[in-house]
Amino acid sequence: MINRIIFLLVFTLGGYLIGLKEGIPYYGIAVGAAIGSLGVMLEMFLGKVGFGALFGGITGLSLGLIFAKLLYYPLKAFFINLDDIYVPLALNTFFGYTGLLVGLKKGKGLVLSDIFRALKGGPAEENPKVIDTSVIIDGRIADICETGFIEGTFILPQFILQELQHIADSADSLKRARGRRGLDILHKIQKMSNLTVKIVDEDFPNIKEVDAKLVALAKMLGGKIITNDFNLNKVAELQGVAVLNINELSNAVKPVVLPGETMNIFIIKEGKEPNQGVAYLDDGTMVVVENARRLINKNADVTVTSVLQTTSGRMIFTKIKEDYDREEMKMARH
Repeated sequence: MINRIIFLLVFTLGGYLIGLKEGIPYYGIAVGAAIGSLGVMLEMFLGKVGFGALFGGITGLSLGLIFAKLLYYPLKAFFINLDDIYVPLALNTFFGYTGLLVGLKKGKGLVLSDIFRALKGGPAEENPKVIDTSVIIDGRIADICETGFIEGTFILPQFILQELQHIADSADSLKRARGRRGLDILHKIQKMSNLTVKIVDEDFPNIKEVDAKLVALAKMLGGKIITNDFNLNKVAELQGVAVLNINELSNAVKPVVLPGETMNIFIIKEGKEPNQGVAYLDDGTMVVVENARRLINKNADVTVTSVLQTTSGRMIFTKIKEDYDREEMKMARH
């Protein structure tokens, strides 16, 4: 806001000085203020519509005016008495305005690299992937990309980059560390040869929530959202936007464990239920062991009884192998 006021004052002062020299100071002030105001309004307009929409609008307007001109000449040849003022004006207004609207709509989300690619005859981007702050900070996305399972174009909105920078500058040491880790992960992804990271300026000023902005951007670009945020996942699905959830991918590639299998685990703490023990596998899966409180801080052979898959992860329920074998023998006798 201050920069805009300074900009307006500079033009007003410039107009005054030029007008003073010509002997019309008040006229100079008016012209300078008008030019400065026009510049401020233009800057605000460009900030709202974005480069892509502006480029599309200008292109659509130009094509509409050209089409109106090309249409007028054949009409003029057939209708000699055709009006030379109102008919061209009507054609220019109709086709120019139509081209402007179509261009503004089609240009949204377009960035400078897309224009250069189109001029060179390169293919359009397919399945753009909008990345969320949480998945950048999480870091696993970089490891997945290195394996080649995800490739193509990542869309990084300016509002996500600003949120990441805000976290990295936080007074809280934990948040600051998370934010800086996210920036490091982002730099790592940008250097990968099989990926293109595009930073776009589309901001949706009428939408306050970052998650809602991400969904709106993905819908506009016809892309997918990469996240590990459960709530964002649900909101996107409700609005018909495809989501690549890193947590779901992690659960999908975990080794399959079937009831009756035996494993050796280290029991580290007591469970929620009486006499339960809890252990964790290398991939972070929680293992709940019945009647294992006495074995806390010890290794134990356990047998899987059931597996519970939830949206937040997987839990494996087990029994001490000796207890499980004893129960199986009793059941076999009966």
